[in-house]
Amino acid sequence: MPMQTGSAVSRTLWRFGYSARLLKTNRFRTAASNTSFPAVWMLSAQYSGRIPGLFVVVKKNRFFTMPETVEDKANLELYSPHPEVRGMTLLNREAFKRTVAVPVLKVKKEIVNTLLKSLKHTVLQRPGLKRVVEDPEDEDSRLVILDPHKIPEFSLGESEQEVLKQLNVHPEVSKYNLELTYENFKLEEILRAVLPEGQEVTSGFSRVGHIAHLNLRDHQLPYRHLIGQVIIDKNPGITCVVNKTSIIDSTYRNFQMEVLAGESNLVTKVKENNIAYELDFSKVYWNPRLSTEHGRIVELLKPGDVLFDVFAGIGPFAIPAAKKKCHVFANDLNPESYNWLLHNCKLNKVDNKIKAFNMDGRDFLLGPVREELSKELQLLKEEQKTSFHIVMNLPALAIEFLDVFRHLLAGEPCSTAGLPTVHCYGFSKHDDPAKDIQERAEASLGTSLDGRCSTYLVRNVAPNKEMLCISFQIPADVLYKRPCPDEANPASKRLRTSKDFSEEKLLS
Repeated sequence: MPMQTGSAVSRTLWRFGYSARLLKTNRFRTAASNTSFPAVWMLSAQYSGRIPGLFVVVKKNRFFTMPETVEDKANLELYSPHPEVRGMTLLNREAFKRTVAVPVLKVKKEIVNTLLKSLKHTVLQRPGLKRVVEDPEDEDSRLVILDPHKIPEFSLGESEQEVLKQLNVHPEVSKYNLELTYENFKLEEILRAVLPEGQEVTSGFSRVGHIAHLNLRDHQLPYRHLIGQVIIDKNPGITCVVNKTSIIDSTYRNFQMEVLAGESNLVTKVKENNIAYELDFSKVYWNPRLSTEHGRIVELLKPGDVLFDVFAGIGPFAIPAAKKKCHVFANDLNPESYNWLLHNCKLNKVDNKIKAFNMDGRDFLLGPVREELSKELQLLKEEQKTSFHIVMNLPALAIEFLDVFRHLLAGEPCSTAGLPTVHCYGFSKHDDPAKDIQERAEASLGTSLDGRCSTYLVRNVAPNKEMLCISFQIPADVLYKRPCPDEANPASKRLRTSKDFSEEKLLS
């Protein structure tokens, strides 16, 4: 096998869910995806040397030896539906049938269990597949299916023959015709047989309640309806498959989608970190891959803390924080997200613990957040342990909102320990994502964060694109406008709002 180049190794690692870049550094801690639902993995990770499917008896037992080339061909056939399904775009389940030869041992039925234990590494092992069937010629015997990959040329090795000798079983390996049908093949095997050879089978899917969400590539689109139906067939509980047809809108964070198969009901129920949510997947943002990150941030909170969730969505930060007896202010610009946030607050019986807002994120920070911080921080005493957290989970734009914190409050801080901690999310395609995200945050804040921030890798969004969270306590000289500021210093001026600009326009 030729040696792989560095780029080839990187691409291979990426296909298995890793970023080659992360293998070179210990800069990040990785938040593992916790979706609780299966994704469609690359088939190359699935070839485990086991026979898929059920089978029926069709031929008389007889001893024989097959040439190596024929046996190799039979092994390949065990993992592939009938070759004529290649290029199929309308699912025809009957077309997947094929018959292949597999090795079997004839054994008296009273010693079958003993034999299975003694030859457990040689007997066929695959969930859902029978390893023992009746012998059509002898009701007192059974046929034990062996793994053809471990029985080269249908002949037993010395260790297996010794086991059979001790059990007084004739070591003759016989041929058995195995019929495989659509039901016997795995999802990946079906799609690999149908789609063009050498091309990626799928890019994976996320499960959101009864919905499977796909991001298909261009070469997969002609097969999209077949792919959708196979996913429904092979995943109990999935009754709708959708494919994303546009990028996420940066304002409302939703996207256009096409229903590929199943029902068109996109209102669904999900459970994350033991909390139930309901949502319309076509109108609000929900990503099951962020479950671990939601839990990580909530774990940082203590009862009595205050959480400001600037881009709250339907409440995956806000609701568990409220259940933890925190004081929560949650906001989202999308009216649909706001309505589902209110619905989920009632569903989880925390509607009296969360103050919900339907505002632009900047207006939310300049209004309710500034008002609450001005009031609470003035009353905060040094010995009090209340912490204030501001979550800004809008990775495409959140860093641009950090300039709001420049002189957001007036006066002097009563307690530096009470300064709010910001958890701001962003995307990066930089070779050094942590450095990139920090420098961009510093540019928005107008100050250095060296030694005053931590950066956490949330997940790999795509090749060369990472989602990160930068956390820092807002420096007092950034957050507070001193009583007698130097008005000649532009950095000390109050941040002008859209209202200011509107007033200036009217005056002119």
